[in-house]
Amino acid sequence: MANSPIRQSRAVRRIVRGQAVSDGAGVKLNRIIGQRDFDMLDPFLMLDEFRSDRAGDYLAGFPDHPHRGFETVTYMLAGRMRHADNQGNQGLLGPGSVQWMTAGRGIVHSEMPEQEDGLMWGFQLWVNLPARDKMTAPRYQDIAAESIPLVEPAAGISLRVIAGRFGDVHGPVNGIATDPLYLDLSLAAGMAIDIPLAADHNAFAYVYDGSVMIGPSSQSRDVARGELAVLDRGEHVQVSAGRAGGRLILVAGKPLAEPVAKHGPFVMNTPEQIVEAIRDFQSGRF
Repeated sequence: MANSPIRQSRAVRRIVRGQAVSDGAGVKLNRIIGQRDFDMLDPFLMLDEFRSDRAGDYLAGFPDHPHRGFETVTYMLAGRMRHADNQGNQGLLGPGSVQWMTAGRGIVHSEMPEQEDGLMWGFQLWVNLPARDKMTAPRYQDIAAESIPLVEPAAGISLRVIAGRFGDVHGPVNGIATDPLYLDLSLAAGMAIDIPLAADHNAFAYVYDGSVMIGPSSQSRDVARGELAVLDRGEHVQVSAGRAGGRLILVAGKPLAEPVAKHGPFVMNTPEQIVEAIRDFQSGRF
């Protein structure tokens, strides 16, 4: 009988802490990807966590602003945010919901809190588009909380499958060039899970509550609230919760390995394309 191939378990390559920033009209954020010490993890350009129960930290929101050349992914844990754009689209993001927006060739939109007090908590992730898709038509995938599958593989372990798949369960987000996996995991104290990953995809885990241990037992690293673990390549990752349990997002995607030119809300492949994007926006061609 032939021996089964050994599956390589992903270890933690490095741990990154976010930096406090202000964006939009003064919204206070924790920027983890896209900051001075961690510019990007191909194809992921930016990851922000917004978390505050002080209205002054978020109430001004994100008034009309443009995007071109990438995708924005907003995942709400708590609070209500209304989005609208210059194509006539609008919708409300509530707790547990997701919006995956493909900006493509250009869109102008706003994201404004629809509450005057209480907790506002969630994430925005920027995902790069391949050169062939940067000038595609914009589109939205607005996913209600109840449309995101919840999997409970064992008592004390649950995960929401936003994109990609876990076992036979597929997330509702589809048609994304980078073939992403986006999971929201919750582990009770002492519980552990082994999650398959595409071997050639870049991946990270961001702990937003409690703490977890990540990696094979001989190399496992403790990752605390507010820390992002960049994972080495491999076919699966082992995660176990600390004494108080842990909650985290696990995200992976196919690297594009293409040149990146960034300027604010525009992400293209060359500086010349950035100049063109600015001109198109200023000329009202978005």
